[in-house]
Amino acid sequence: MSRGRKFGALGAAAALVLLAGGCAAGTHPGAAATIGTTEISVSDVDETARAVSGALGQQFETAVTLNELVNNALVQQVRDQRSVTVTDAETAAAAKLVVRDATAFQKFEADPVARDFLYRVAATAVATIKLGGGTGVTDPQAAQAQRAGVAVVKDAAKNIDVAIAPRFGQWVDGAIKSDVSGSLSEESDQAKAKRQAAEEAQRQQQPQG
Repeated sequence: MSRGRKFGALGAAAALVLLAGGCAAGTHPGAAATIGTTEISVSDVDETARAVSGALGQQFETAVTLNELVNNALVQQVRDQRSVTVTDAETAAAAKLVVRDATAFQKFEADPVARDFLYRVAATAVATIKLGGGTGVTDPQAAQAQRAGVAVVKDAAKNIDVAIAPRFGQWVDGAIKSDVSGSLSEESDQAKAKRQAAEEAQRQQQPQG
């Protein structure tokens, strides 16, 4: 089974927030990225990429991993600023829409690092919907609210400095641009399909085996 099938709407959920943040002067040694006062270490990126790859049964690129971690951190900061809450139950429901393959989902649940990544991606998706005026993944207008939420976060993120370690690329137009082979072209494909996947997520409210 392909990674796209296993990961279900991950491209939609995680790539919903391709944001336009500011640019900082640079990162500290050992840091892969800084987002405002939040720092993501190189070791965190590598560990997460390995864990997600293991859960999927195939490689999940470090460049894609970092892009999602940065997006998650940006949305977290904006939702904190606006006092937007996401409950554990909401996150769990969204996680089952992100990874719909039952076997893959069990592998994510079994690995603490992979699980944390999945649930952060899911919380980001829920928060984005709420920032756009929706109530969550079960909202009939969730796809529309997601798009509105992206615009809200994009505007709010203008004052958040984002810096990426040169080995990973540069932060351009809300995404990490890099020459890492294959990873970003694949992510771009996911981003192009995000609306279709988000709409599908509303039609299929339970994980598929």
